[in-house]
Amino acid sequence: MAIADDLDLTTYCLETAQRAKAASRVLATVSGQAKNDWLKASAAALRENFETIALANEQDLANAPQYGLTDAAIDRLRLTQQRVDGIASALEEIAMFTDPIGATIESSIRPNGLAINKVRVPLGVVFFIYESRPNVTADAAAICVKSGNAVILRGGKEAIHSSQAIVSILQEKAVEFGIPADALQLVSTTDRAAVGHFLKLNQLIDVAIPRGGEGLIRRVSEEATMPVIKHFAGNCHVYVDQAADLDMAIQITFNSKCHRYGVCNAAESLVVHQAVAEKFLPKMAEAFACESVEIRGDERTCAILPSAVAATDEDFGTEYLGPIISVKIVDDIDEAIAHINQYSSGHTESIVTESLSASRKFTAQIDSSAVMVNASTRFNDGGEFGLGAEIGISTDKFHARGPCGIDALTSYKYIVMGEGHVRK
Repeated sequence: MAIADDLDLTTYCLETAQRAKAASRVLATVSGQAKNDWLKASAAALRENFETIALANEQDLANAPQYGLTDAAIDRLRLTQQRVDGIASALEEIAMFTDPIGATIESSIRPNGLAINKVRVPLGVVFFIYESRPNVTADAAAICVKSGNAVILRGGKEAIHSSQAIVSILQEKAVEFGIPADALQLVSTTDRAAVGHFLKLNQLIDVAIPRGGEGLIRRVSEEATMPVIKHFAGNCHVYVDQAADLDMAIQITFNSKCHRYGVCNAAESLVVHQAVAEKFLPKMAEAFACESVEIRGDERTCAILPSAVAATDEDFGTEYLGPIISVKIVDDIDEAIAHINQYSSGHTESIVTESLSASRKFTAQIDSSAVMVNASTRFNDGGEFGLGAEIGISTDKFHARGPCGIDALTSYKYIVMGEGHVRK
């Protein structure tokens, strides 16, 4: 869609949000069965219409070089039959989860006979801004609609044709099951200014969710006039305690760092108790060397590992998203906790220890969205937690924290049943 001028862009964004708001009121009354039937029918339609999706995807792939995408980014953009089948399977998985809308969270009968029910309800309208991968388009639409929310999808320009093909199929199937087509809308302009216009519409949009680089997330956080569910960075830590099984510690640290570099739950920092540092670090360095991981360590680490690079204060707070890790040796668990809480982004931390008291202290005092005991940081994920597909991992404390699945996109209201009650 071509927008002629700023006035047209303002009008387009306003009208899109108005349609989403109207659709959200209808969607709040759609049954869970209808939403599940829509998800299953959409999954089948995506598989049946692979050729249409592939043609749209070819347009995006042809345009990719002008956007300066790397080979890896182009590969993530590409939609094969197998990947479209994976997108469809994700919709079918979401259909299997219990519909949260209308569920009673708690209830009570007051002494005067009033029945108080705390009931789960949708947030309303979600403005979701995300990176180029077209599978995210389907995931976000499915999670939002399943949780009773209308969604305005603002994907990257690199995947605009692929995303539009997917959304068109989902919209067509939605109408068949009583779900308004406007409950899931893809922003059709690639003008970056549109994001700013949507972020001003707090009377129509209930929450903004950015998913992408730190620059995007900070922009949304600064400009949004509605609540934002976000995470700025994933500076995750592994702490190897003096009571750790060192073989286990090597496996957990290696997996946390090397399983995938460019993800928010990958470990970027390693903290080691001084009692085990001389024995553990050479073995850990040997494992890292197999993947060419660069170690940036404090003075004590460099004394043990001559190949390590001296770390700066900035290194301890950096999300590398690549084969680099910072290392800090500490005197005790208290220093470890202090170091982690100072430099962590509040995403995921892990302790490796055989000590119950150490694990309890660590989990109680570490202030992050997920704290692991003898497990990789890579497990902080909606699917791994049994939440199904997620719309992101929040490092906020309000309104949602950690992997944001279906329940995280709901709120609640009180429904009070009386029999002519009046307050005296």
